[in-house]
Amino acid sequence: MKAGIVGLPNVGKSTLFNCLSNAKAQSANFPFCTIEPNIGVVNVPDMRLEKLEELVNPERVMPATVDIVDIAGLVKGASKGEGLGNKFLANIRETDAIIHVLRCFDNDNIVHVETTIDPIRDKEIIDFELQIKDLEAIDKRLERVKKASRTGEKDALKELDILIKVKEALESAISVRAIELTDTERQEYIKPLQLLTDKPILYVCNVDEASAKDGNAYVDAVKEAIKDEDAEIIILAVATEADIAELEDYEERQLFLDDLGLEEAGASRLIRAAYKLLNLQTYFTAGEKEVRAWTIHIGDTAPQAAGVIHTDFEKGFIRAEVIKYDDFVHFGSEAKVKEAGKLAVEGKEYIVQNGDMMNFRFNV
Repeated sequence: MKAGIVGLPNVGKSTLFNCLSNAKAQSANFPFCTIEPNIGVVNVPDMRLEKLEELVNPERVMPATVDIVDIAGLVKGASKGEGLGNKFLANIRETDAIIHVLRCFDNDNIVHVETTIDPIRDKEIIDFELQIKDLEAIDKRLERVKKASRTGEKDALKELDILIKVKEALESAISVRAIELTDTERQEYIKPLQLLTDKPILYVCNVDEASAKDGNAYVDAVKEAIKDEDAEIIILAVATEADIAELEDYEERQLFLDDLGLEEAGASRLIRAAYKLLNLQTYFTAGEKEVRAWTIHIGDTAPQAAGVIHTDFEKGFIRAEVIKYDDFVHFGSEAKVKEAGKLAVEGKEYIVQNGDMMNFRFNV
């Protein structure tokens, strides 16, 4: 599961990527600095792991991770191949969610590809290019469905109505994620098309240091512009986050954050937001050798969660022993949880909850 960082050139994408990842993307004050997408495997900050480490004292701790992709900047005409448009659109299609960086600060020393600062215009430029590509995909599908609908086949007629609705919305500059559709309609007819504007999206308002806590007029404008979208928003002073990331001492970082009036680095909030955006959650395994956070989809069953560890665990699944994180912390050990009768034995139908601590029994 990958989240792609997108935006116009020079809005702070690569600097943000550098904050999130150990892989250092080239960062420079000119368009198209990023040509090949850079992929960083980023640890998901989780205070629960620190508590489990304290209680279990394992040999190692393994956090959950999420893949972040830094994608080349897009310009007007990308859908027609302008700039690095074709490469951009191909790369974004391969991601599962979008982190859209919008420049929400003034600085005459950093050139903007459109010469002026206007995050709403910037958003609309990228929206337009993605909507154009989605229209192409819809038109191709419509050709096939129209032929099938002439026979009076009910499913084809239903799909035809939905595709026409989506086409009209896109032609009105409405992204697919903002169109009112039932879950069934979206899953059966829209998801298979892998439309770019149907991907879940997180808008990152890149602000100056003074606006890191409360935002500014640019941010207010973005909030108003996306109020009808099914989208998330986060305020981040990306240049400041880069400075924080350079500090190796924990106390120095905390002092820096205190000066800004922030409880934690914005990069940590962003990673967790991206994790949630991808519809992911965490369960834990804990033992003397290792405390580990495992990544699964929200709604996964116990066998599916077991399969993340090894496919044999899922194939031969018998049962799962489940301890709630809060119970483990309260009682202090697995043995004491069992004594208190708080360990649950769950079968194949169990839906794993965020933070569950699990042991699996299987036979292959």
